[in-house]
This record gives sequence, structure tokens and C-alpha cells, in this order.
Amino acid sequence: MTSYSQHHYFAGLDLQDRRVVVVGAGTVAQRRVPRLLKAGASVVVISPEATPAVDAMADSGELVWHRRRYTEGDLDGAWYVVACTSSSEVNERVVAEAERERIFCVRADEASRGTAVTPAVAEHDGLLLGVLAGGDHRRSAVVKETLLEALRTGQVEERAEPPEPGVALVGGGPGDPDLITVRGRQLLGRADVVITDRLAPRELLEELSPDVEVIDASKIPYGRAANQEVINKLLIERATAGNFVVRLKGGDPYVYGRGFEELLACVEAGVAVTAVPGITSAFAAPAIGDVPVTHRGVAHEVVVVSGHVGPHDEQSLVDWPALARLNGTLVLMMAVKRIREFADVLLEHGRSPETPVAVVQEGTMHAQRTLRSTLDEVADEVENSEVRPPAVIVVGPVAGLAPERRTLPVG
Repeated sequence: MTSYSQHHYFAGLDLQDRRVVVVGAGTVAQRRVPRLLKAGASVVVISPEATPAVDAMADSGELVWHRRRYTEGDLDGAWYVVACTSSSEVNERVVAEAERERIFCVRADEASRGTAVTPAVAEHDGLLLGVLAGGDHRRSAVVKETLLEALRTGQVEERAEPPEPGVALVGGGPGDPDLITVRGRQLLGRADVVITDRLAPRELLEELSPDVEVIDASKIPYGRAANQEVINKLLIERATAGNFVVRLKGGDPYVYGRGFEELLACVEAGVAVTAVPGITSAFAAPAIGDVPVTHRGVAHEVVVVSGHVGPHDEQSLVDWPALARLNGTLVLMMAVKRIREFADVLLEHGRSPETPVAVVQEGTMHAQRTLRSTLDEVADEVENSEVRPPAVIVVGPVAGLAPERRTLPVG
């Protein structure tokens, strides 16, 4: 049996269409099998029982599951083996057969008794990272995550060539800089030019290299505004000048962010463009304020409505009488200024005055606060509490739900 060594030989295995046997179908297999499948391996699982996730992979045809115990000869034709049963005796027998057949084998319960070890693994834009720490799994996991974060934020340069000129429409999320997507943060770290707005996470700009051009295209509600045609022109001009341009927005580019208008402008101008979805504050702000937009047995529908124009404005495209007849959740965006108008029209067309309402101001930010009220009183309470944008207003039974106790996370 091979003795344990801290000096393993790192190698990348080409498992495409090659037989890989996994003995055991518990939580360890559930973690290991997806990456084997992604590598193109022909995975065979041997176990009398399996977790629901492994069972589902078998049902979908992603792998073959033999619903029985391991027997001698099961490793015939295998290129790689994972022994991950709950029985140390079975795992030992699997490793012994694998060694006789000269097949590298990972033993999950006692790594030192196998002939291969699994590193802490992560992927980043085509890079596959693996870290081995001589059996110290916590250390390898921490180092892996640190390297991954450095690559995501651009602290570690990963490309020899600069990015191709073009535009990325990036959703920055609801406000907290940690809530931007991995892809969004990665592209932001590669930008030559960043065109941002008022609701985009401001702290992310501090991480940019000093040579990155930052353009403020803020559209402050009911105040000064950068014309959308001007923004489109800036995107196209900077990209056609050879720059990689990131249009950084709050929330999601396609949820009241005019992202698709910018995409159409870029396409028409022949500029390469991609969209990176973001976490929309329509759902994130209520969630962080302990307001679920759906809840079993309470709400079966969610409608998100823009409040940038009033219910009686000729520009409004909203059927307010229909919304008033709904029993589920109504999420109002950009509605603080006109909350009295919206409450009145909902009451006028049948919503109960006692309908719970929650107003989450600056969700995910340090100044976040949640106001809970009812439809007939919310306008007065918003005014008296001096609620200011940005705020998300949730109307419906879910707004009346709240945990009795709340233990905040540490760290």
C-alpha cells in the first residue's frame, strides 16, 4: 500500500469518455461526482442506496448506478476510482483492488491510505485551480478561496493579453458590494472604462486601478439626469476607441435599468456587448429586511411595478384595478414619492385597508431600515418617518410576516 506523502505529483487527468467508478453514493459522492461528469467521465456508481441528488443524476442518464454492494471485479476497465462508502472495510477492499489493477484511487475516509488525493478545487473563467496542503483540508480550502477571490477582484493578474474591446452591462446588485456576482466583479476588474450610476455599489470603484476611466452617469430621481442617448453614445465611443467598457448599474440591468436599450444601441453600432445579470433589489431588499415576497400558503404570485409615474398618468402602462384585485404580493419600485397615489388607487379598487405593507429603505446598506404599516396608513407613516429613496415597498400578506426572534450572523 502506498504510504502517505505531502509531496504529491499534481496532474490533470483527461477523463473524457473514460470509465470512472465511484463506490458509495452518499454526500461525498454527491460532492465529487458533478466535477467528474463535467470532465466528461463515464461515471459508474456502485451502492445499494444513494442520496436524492445522486439518484436524480442517475434518473437523468448522467451516470450509471448499480444498486448493489461492491464486489471484486467492479473496477474492471476503470481509469480512476473513488472509494467513499461509510464502511472503512469496504473502502480498504476497493483501494486494494485498485492498486492490484494499477488504477489510481481516492479513499475518502482515510486519504493517506489511497493512491490519489483530491485537491481543493475551484474554477475561474477557464482556469482550474487546485490546492493540496498535505492533508490539511481546512488550509487548502482557505488558500483556494483566497486565490479565487484575488482572481475575481483583479488583485491577481491572470491574462497576458488585454480584454477585447466591447461593452459589458453589469448588474451590481442591491447595494452591498459583496452582492455583485462573481462574473460581474471579474469583468469590472478588467475594465478600461467604467460608466456607473448612483445606485451601483460605490465601494467597488475604490478597487479599480488608477488608470481606469470612471464616468458618472447618475440618474438621480426627480433631479439631474444623464440623457440615455448620451450614455449610449459614451458606451459606443469608448468601445470603438479600443476600450473594454463596463456599464455598472444597481440591481439588474434589465429590471428598470434600461439595460436592453443599451444593448440594442451597441448591437446597432456593431459593438460587441454582453449582459451580466445582477441581484435585483426588488427581491433582495425585502429579503434582507425579513420580508419574503412569497411564502407557502400566503402568496402564489409576485408582481413588480415601476412607480416612476403615477397611476393616472397618461404614460402609465399599469392596470391598477387588476392589481388591486390580486391576493398576492405587489412590489413597488421607485414609488416613495407617489406612495399616497398608489395606496389610494389600490384601496379604491378593492384592496383591504388592513393589507400589510413593508417599506425597506436602502436595503443591504449600512443605513437600512424597515417600516411596517398598512395600506391605509403607509403614506402618512412614510412621510412622518421621512423615508427617502431608494426604497422598495411590498404590499400584501407577506409584509405582515416577521420572525419573533432574529439571531444575526457573526462576521
